[in-house]
Amino acid sequence: MEQRAFEGEIEYIQVMDETGNVDQSLFPKDLDDQKILEMYKYMLFARANDAKTLSLQRQGRAVTYAPLLGEEATQIGSAYAMRKQDIFVPNFRQHGVFLMRGLPLEWMYLYWRGYEEQLPKDVNGEAIIVPVATQMPHAVGMAYAQTYKKKDAVVIVYVGDGGTSEGDFYEALNFAGVWKVPLVVIIENNQWAISLPRGKQSAAKTLAQKAFAAGIGGVQVDGNDVIAVYKATKDAIDKAKTGPTVVECVTYRLGMHTTADDPTKYRPDAEVEIWERRDPLARVKAYLVRKGLWNDQMEKETSEQQSKEIDDAVERAEQFKEDPRSIFTNVYSFVPQTLQDELDDAEKNNFWQEGGK
Repeated sequence: MEQRAFEGEIEYIQVMDETGNVDQSLFPKDLDDQKILEMYKYMLFARANDAKTLSLQRQGRAVTYAPLLGEEATQIGSAYAMRKQDIFVPNFRQHGVFLMRGLPLEWMYLYWRGYEEQLPKDVNGEAIIVPVATQMPHAVGMAYAQTYKKKDAVVIVYVGDGGTSEGDFYEALNFAGVWKVPLVVIIENNQWAISLPRGKQSAAKTLAQKAFAAGIGGVQVDGNDVIAVYKATKDAIDKAKTGPTVVECVTYRLGMHTTADDPTKYRPDAEVEIWERRDPLARVKAYLVRKGLWNDQMEKETSEQQSKEIDDAVERAEQFKEDPRSIFTNVYSFVPQTLQDELDDAEKNNFWQEGGK
């Protein structure tokens, strides 16, 4: 006997096309033009912040940095869909998500100056995670904890296209599917894992279909369409009580992988030019201008205001004096006696004071 054991398909969603035209049949009912305008301002802010941090790194005022240029819609759209109680788990490129979740700007610049510290609790997210895909099992455990504690919260975890080739990714999905945890996996498919193109990472036609093996639903969206990303993330959050969802956002890294990378060595200019014409900011701007909600003067004023906020935050970060006690108090969830003894000894001898023993 032969019969079909499994059959599945992945939907692709685009609400706003590259010229700013909208498919009204897919337009989320809870979105209005003012919310789209707000998302656009955040996208502008994310791009301006990105350019500033890249400039600081080139001046030796920041450490190695991973730009987000071209991926603003994926980050702002998904973060805008989150509720206050939802928890996000980033990798190393979610600077736009941090902005949307209210992380003070100076905290970002402190991090890129080499100062890693716990995030303010009201941000409701984890700090930057650099090792590829190691955040995935952590996120599943955090999602399981929400169910265990009977909390109405969803965990949204971000992973790159390269991360979906890691064992941590598959193991995390397997547990998430078995436990049916309230988890949303955002695959930020920017087409390149450093110098390795998407086509050489996986033979799967989509990355979203990797969810099927774990018994999880998956969807693919135009990651340069902020409305489609918002819709897919919001839908996934709404149904997270019944289990996880994988959302693959098809976007493009217009810049380098990090400031230690030179994409011109491996990436054809013609490919980049194609994706530049799909700029996520350009299509939203076209939509807002057509509606009479935006113009060049408003963009100029907004950019000037955002630039001032960024410059002020950089100044605060560069004047910041760290507290050395944090190396003792923020390593574990509690301070073990061995570290307490070291801290007491350091304070007794003015270890970090000028002229200390």
